[in-house]
Amino acid sequence: MRFLDLSAISDADKQACEAIARDAGVNLKDCYQCGKCTAGCPLAESMDLVPREVIRYLQLGAVDVVLEAKTPWICAQCVVCSSRCPQNVDICSVMRAVRLASKHAGKRPVPEADIFDDEFIANVRAHGVSNEQYLAAAYNVKSGHFVQDMGNATRMLKRGMVGVAMHNTKGRANVAALVDRALAADSTRRAQADEGKGGEA
Repeated sequence: MRFLDLSAISDADKQACEAIARDAGVNLKDCYQCGKCTAGCPLAESMDLVPREVIRYLQLGAVDVVLEAKTPWICAQCVVCSSRCPQNVDICSVMRAVRLASKHAGKRPVPEADIFDDEFIANVRAHGVSNEQYLAAAYNVKSGHFVQDMGNATRMLKRGMVGVAMHNTKGRANVAALVDRALAADSTRRAQADEGKGGEA
């Protein structure tokens, strides 16, 4: 872990970390830093903060360190960390909550991951199911990786693995309504959290 000046951590920082923990449905005090989450994480070597460190910085109230980290954005959500935790801390939920808080704060340490998330949700909302060929195309255009899948796309088309047909589920309106409710609930929760910060100031 990096050097951290604990005297520079404000009450607002601590409250922001507590809000992330509440969003994730975890009690940060349950973690005693055994490191099993990190030992089992298949992406730990690629992370700037390993899962154990994300939890520790949240425990300390170092919200900026966590919000600027790439780790939550490259987390594969494979649930190995959560399943290995002897204290049943749902670290995967923490990673998701950090991502949402990071995005809300205007930070995007891994912009490609954020673009993919938005395009995936828009794709599913519109069609009720993910049309992966169009998802990949939209992602490549918006991320600036225009030709990264050209070679694979040609082979997959020839082998019939993907096609040009757009698939829609019969219940796509219900899926769209579900997505809209989730986004509205998140927006309301964020607005209430911001109002609470304003009232405390």
